[in-house]
Amino acid sequence: MPVNSSSWDKENKQAFWKAKMGRKVAYTIKLPVDQYRKQIGKQDYKKAHLILRATKLKAEAKKTAIGIKEVGLLLAAILALLLAVYAFFYLRLTADVDPDLESDED
Repeated sequence: MPVNSSSWDKENKQAFWKAKMGRKVAYTIKLPVDQYRKQIGKQDYKKAHLILRATKLKAEAKKTAIGIKEVGLLLAAILALLLAVYAFFYLRLTADVDPDLESDED
């Protein structure tokens, strides 16, 4: 028995519109309290997201920044190295000079 295509299409379209209308009506009817809660949730998410991003940036900057301690330690190490080199050359040169020798005067 052949199926009448026009009656099948008509039933299919009616079912489609009923389903679509049912979803649309159910979607648009919301309680004001639910809409208010959703709006507050969005605002809280935005605030929390911005605060979290700022906290991450601050922590990253603190982690990568050179602190005063590191700079002080570096300067102290350079100063100690220069002092050691100076002391080495000072002791080396003063040990070679013999005070008993008279300087040649011409």
